[in-house]
Amino acid sequence: MTPGQHERLLELKRALNACPRVDLATLPTPLQHCPRLTKALAGPGIWMKRDDLTGLAGGGNKTRMFEFVFGQALQDGVDTVVAGAAVQSNYCRQIAAASAVLGLDCHLLLRGIRGSKDDEVQGGLLMDLLLGAEVERIETDDWMVQAQHIQERARQLEAAGKKVYVGRMGNERQLGRYVCGYVQALVEIIEQAETFDLDIDEIWVCSSDATQAGLALALAHLQSPIRLVGIPAVPAPIVPGWTFSQCMAHFANQCAQILDLPTRLTPAQVISNTDYVGPGYGIVTPAGREAMKLVATCEGIVLDPVYTSKAMAGLIDHVRTGKIPADKNIVFIHTGGLPALFAYAGEVLEPGPG
Repeated sequence: MTPGQHERLLELKRALNACPRVDLATLPTPLQHCPRLTKALAGPGIWMKRDDLTGLAGGGNKTRMFEFVFGQALQDGVDTVVAGAAVQSNYCRQIAAASAVLGLDCHLLLRGIRGSKDDEVQGGLLMDLLLGAEVERIETDDWMVQAQHIQERARQLEAAGKKVYVGRMGNERQLGRYVCGYVQALVEIIEQAETFDLDIDEIWVCSSDATQAGLALALAHLQSPIRLVGIPAVPAPIVPGWTFSQCMAHFANQCAQILDLPTRLTPAQVISNTDYVGPGYGIVTPAGREAMKLVATCEGIVLDPVYTSKAMAGLIDHVRTGKIPADKNIVFIHTGGLPALFAYAGEVLEPGPG
């Protein structure tokens, strides 16, 4: 790291420390070398940032984000959370856990995406209920309709005197404070890499918005040569008419304003590869299934079927096809999702149409 980059790293740390924040995650998470996976692929050195070990109700990337989101929400006097996503949502599991830790009422409006399979009280849904969330199933396959239900529930609770925070769906254009969590994660990665004398060439992550936006903003502020590759888990962005790169640049710039940083991103600075999404969100792909088995048998690390398996499938494909030279060092960010695995046993263990 050059002296200039070191000073910019300190700027990031000062900016993050000035933000309202609550203590939810077990940090720093490990940066772990994967020697057997590296050998199995006969490719670049592969390291894994273990954000599946953030510690809150099964861990995952959202826990970092909620430290900043709820830091501000508590300052604003929030006492109730309303959120929603798919039945097995990692976001909802972690927001229910954060609400429990902070003593907030939590209302989750969940939609099925897998037919009758989503009726089973298993995986993330089981944890939502165990964590004390009030759960309601919304019968729609349109997330925008679901968002309308969430907004209506928030209005009802506010009319009853509650101070409500509306999480993500229903509030999808204001994700800047979520992005702070992965600015902080990139600081952590850089500092850990220095202790290993590790020169990182590329970082790979499954992200459709805030996670990659935070990493991208921090790398840009550091003027780092590290290449960041994102693999979305959904076929289209949350903001209709935008590309993934446009969404991430927009949210990164929201975060830069929150952190009072001069750095700004353009969509051209964001790499988002949709080749590995498969038929759709939450549908297991054959390449993702193979990636899960390879990582598990090589490293004893379990990926999830919705997010990290697809990003790892992309990384494996790029290694096998020679798009990433063997002399490079890759950091793969494990964003969590393990609890949902238990609701996907059939798709993961038995080859299916996905």
